[in-house]
This record gives sequence, structure tokens and C-alpha cells, in this order.
Amino acid sequence: MPTALSHPAFPLAIGIGLGRSAVPAQLVAAGVVASVLPDLDVVAFRFGIPYAAQFGHRGFSHSLAFATLVALLGAGCHRLLRSGPMATFAFLFAATVSHGVLDAFTNGGLGVAFFWPFSPTRYFAPVRMIQVAPLAAARLLSHRGAVVLASELLWVWLPCAVLGAVLAFSRSRMRAPAARPWAP
Repeated sequence: MPTALSHPAFPLAIGIGLGRSAVPAQLVAAGVVASVLPDLDVVAFRFGIPYAAQFGHRGFSHSLAFATLVALLGAGCHRLLRSGPMATFAFLFAATVSHGVLDAFTNGGLGVAFFWPFSPTRYFAPVRMIQVAPLAAARLLSHRGAVVLASELLWVWLPCAVLGAVLAFSRSRMRAPAARPWAP
């Protein structure tokens, strides 16, 4: 899994790229929370639930069904998030799903149960270039942690920064009046 520092990169990029009129700050904040929420499944270890179990790490909480549930709950609070219900649903669904997608690109773990409860099968992306983060936060303060963070900068933050910049550029181009070179 990428670190909790990198999962918010996607909703931040979308929020910044589309601007506050499309994605209010409250919704961006909810998207950041939604993007890290699936990793609360590590609590299962404390209850003796094994990693590979359906309710273990990268199981149900990384599924499309879980993302739908989070998005529906968020859409029910759309007024608090200062957005419409459909926009809130779409943004929070994408933010939550991005977590599992990023995890699928890591080079460790057991894969992601995207289709739970319909299938317990876990999947990886065809290429797995993101270094998997250690589950213990203290291990991030080591050489291994530095390698993980460098990998996340390259494979998560850089593409998300480009995405945000492209969206912001596109937004600015749509607002700019058409140039009329023949006008006085």
C-alpha cells in the first residue's frame, strides 16, 4: 500500500485542478478522508482477522461496494459539503476507489478485492511500480521508508500534480474569452 501521505494526492489533484467552484474545500477535505478510509481495515489485525480474509487488509474496504457506500453516505451530507448530491457522490466515489487502485499498483501484499462481496478474488494492476509501504509507521523512518517515499513521489504525486495542472489549465482555457486578432 502507498502511505497515508500519498492516498490523498488524487482527490487533492482533482479538487485543485477543477477549482473551488466545482469542488468546494469541504468536499476536497471529505475526499482526502475518503481516500485514506479503506486502510482503517488494519484494525482487523487487532481482532485476529488475517490479512487474506474478506474483512482483512485490502479486502471489503478496498472494494467498489465500499466506495459506493462511502459515496452514498457523503451524498446524503452534500449540503454540509457545499456541493450537489451527484457531484458529491462522484467525487467521493472516485476518491475512495483511488485508494484500491493505487494499492493495486504496489509491489507487495495480496492484491485488492475490488469486486467484494461478489468475488473474494484479489487483483493487482498489470504493472506494479509503487514500492509497498511497511504497515508499521515507525519503519518509514528508515532507508526502506525513504525508498517507499521516493517511489510515491515518482509514481503517485508527480502524475497527480500533472493531472491537477492539466485540469487547471483546461479550466483556465475554457474561461478565457476567445481572442479576436482583427478587433481594434
